[in-house]
Amino acid sequence: MTHNKRKKNSRQRGEWTHGWGAKKKHRGAGHRGGRGNAGSGKRGDAKKPSYWKDEKYFGKNGFVSINKIEIKAIGISHLDSIIDTLIKTGKATINQDTISINLKDIKYQKLLGTGNTQRKLEITTEMASPKAIEKIQKAGGNINLPKQE
Repeated sequence: MTHNKRKKNSRQRGEWTHGWGAKKKHRGAGHRGGRGNAGSGKRGDAKKPSYWKDEKYFGKNGFVSINKIEIKAIGISHLDSIIDTLIKTGKATINQDTISINLKDIKYQKLLGTGNTQRKLEITTEMASPKAIEKIQKAGGNINLPKQE
């Protein structure tokens, strides 16, 4: 024989609260103290300490520049260590005793003066630090830069 179980809301008919305690509690977000971060104002002393811990909650934090241009740089010592690979792949060429490299071909825009080289290098690049130019010329090489107008 089947047993017809009565639904819970039928038991709550005639009750003001329908299982929510006070009559007001099931209306909106009032019993919770508001939605989201409501109540964190002048008299929200219970919530304030939790905001103080999170330093990023208030105010503006930094900015992101849309016009940022990234310059990829390579040092002399790193360039010297990969020269053999560049020659094998055809990104660098040997003319007599000078090795010619275009940094644009290996996706670098600037040559930095970190490290040393003993090889004669003919480097074409968009930018180079003064120290890099000095070190390459000291080794007997040359740096070709675009003309500044």
